[in-house]
Amino acid sequence: MSNFGRTPDGVTPAAQNRASGDSGKPAKGQKACVTYNDVQSAPRFPVHLPVAVKSQTGASLTETSNISANGALFQVDAEMPVGSLVDFTISLPADVVGADTDVKVDCRGRVVRNYQEDGRRGVGVVIDEYRFGRR
Repeated sequence: MSNFGRTPDGVTPAAQNRASGDSGKPAKGQKACVTYNDVQSAPRFPVHLPVAVKSQTGASLTETSNISANGALFQVDAEMPVGSLVDFTISLPADVVGADTDVKVDCRGRVVRNYQEDGRRGVGVVIDEYRFGRR
C-alpha cells in the first residue's frame, strides 16, 4: 500500500482518528477548527474506467464518470446512503499505464454524495485507503 497521505505506520490520519475514538470535537476551552474532506478539493478528470463495487447493498460492476486524487464518481443500481462504507476496485488498462497487465487499484472509502441522473443513481465516494496490485 502506498504511504502517500499516511502516517509512518501506514495509517491515514482519518482512520487514525476513527480508531482512537476522536470525534473531531474540540476539548473544553479549545476553539473549534472546521475541516472539510471533500471530493471536490482536487481536480476531477472525466475518465471512464471499469470499477467493481462492493457495499452493504451488494456487489456490482460499473464504470467511473470521473476520478480525482481524493475519490471517484460512478453510477450504481442500489441505493447507497451518504456515510456508508464502500470497497471498490478500479481497473487501469495495461496499455494506458505501460504495464504488461491491467493494474488494479483497490480502494476503501465512504459515500459523500448521492445523485440521480437519467433515471440512474450515482454516488460520489471519497477514498480513505487504497493499494495498487496487478492481476
